[in-house]
Amino acid sequence: MSWRPQYRSSKFRNVYGKAASREHCFDGIPITKNVHDNHFCAVNARFLAIVTESAGGGSFLVIPLEQTGRIEPNYPKVCGHQGNVLDIKWNPFIENIIASCSEDTSVRIWEIPEGGLKRNMTEAVLELYGHSRRVGLVEWHPTTNNILFSAGYDYKVLIWNLEIGEPVKMIDCHSDVILCMSFNTDGSLLATTCKDKKLRVVEPRSGRVLQEASCKNHRVNRVVFLGSTKRLLTTGVSRWNTRQIALWDQEDLSMPLIEEEIDGLSGLLFPFYDADTHMLYLAGKGDGNIRYYEIGSEKPYLSYLMEFRSPAPQKGLGVMPKHGLDVSACEVFRFYKLITLKGLIEPISMIVPRRSETYQEDIYPMTPGTEPALTPDEWLSGVNRDPILVSLKEGYKRNSKIVFKAPVREKKSVVVNGIDLLENVPPRTENELLRMFFRQQDEIRRLKDELSQKDIRIRQLQLEIKNFRNSPKNN
Repeated sequence: MSWRPQYRSSKFRNVYGKAASREHCFDGIPITKNVHDNHFCAVNARFLAIVTESAGGGSFLVIPLEQTGRIEPNYPKVCGHQGNVLDIKWNPFIENIIASCSEDTSVRIWEIPEGGLKRNMTEAVLELYGHSRRVGLVEWHPTTNNILFSAGYDYKVLIWNLEIGEPVKMIDCHSDVILCMSFNTDGSLLATTCKDKKLRVVEPRSGRVLQEASCKNHRVNRVVFLGSTKRLLTTGVSRWNTRQIALWDQEDLSMPLIEEEIDGLSGLLFPFYDADTHMLYLAGKGDGNIRYYEIGSEKPYLSYLMEFRSPAPQKGLGVMPKHGLDVSACEVFRFYKLITLKGLIEPISMIVPRRSETYQEDIYPMTPGTEPALTPDEWLSGVNRDPILVSLKEGYKRNSKIVFKAPVREKKSVVVNGIDLLENVPPRTENELLRMFFRQQDEIRRLKDELSQKDIRIRQLQLEIKNFRNSPKNN
């Protein structure tokens, strides 16, 4: 795709990115060095959460948004996992509830106190066990409260009903590790990308695969639904190892509508879509820039707008929900950029330049708020409903009255679709077998060293006994 902007009639043609000043950043944060391809950051209108580097388990920080500046090294953490934390997501309807998943095979739900943490939090309000291997992704359902999706390295997607604290459905159509999950607007469809180089559109309640694309020329990594346009956008790699994006019709994945090469860099491309402005943002892992485009309903579908550039590479990006933006500054999107080398979280605001200081209705249409449209039972019974929309005209700050209540339950076997998930362990991958082999070889060497040391010690004792017996005093 040409880097030159296509000048045409568009209210977003002059959108520009503005990085926050140093005093409005979050400094001194030991950002995780984990190489897992996730953002390691989640943000809502009240809190910023960042996965941190820690010994002896996994932890993440939760910082109130107004608490900018330098964060003390002994700042309280959420540190209940026994393995590295791989993904964190805020509940879209209850702003102090966050889900995390980890290498310890568990998914945990945490309730953050008002005003943030005062001491380390080690006890989750709910611990969810159902995966037999590490869990790499968690996603909240976009319209239903207390429905959570988790994807593990056992190639399964589990759907959790948090009102009972159990998995109620299992999607078992993948043959390798799931890389990404994305919902359409009402949450009736789930798109996934997988390490088996396939893009799938799944009906989540039945687990039925509606559409499937075998991407041979375009190896997909990430996918995002483009709002209610019935289209999908994927990022991936071409057969010549250049970074690509592809646009698909969700009802026919036989061929992409368009494929465009971006550049020859190697970092993973993260796509972000704003359904209100029809803008697509592309940010590469390890890049310093963020490209943005406008999505149209007719060819060429993608129109390049501009690029935000920065010399500092990004490890991941958190995205502020729409109701947390500053409408008085015509802010239409906000990133929280993780800069590992500096231990810095830098907010980046995407702004539409307007001279008038009044509310701009054309760039702020009705948008999903913090009220769920469905209960878990309604959604599981087959009901679909669009999100409840709100206006940002008065600066939407209404807190949801929903309170999370953790179910009381005993730890037991987890049976879904007639399969005990904790007993049904899938075959190990080649990498896991190699790691097991090397660990066993290390253990054998260690035991051999111990035996040789003991053998040497026995010989020394035997020699001492012999010398003692042959000494003149004992004759």
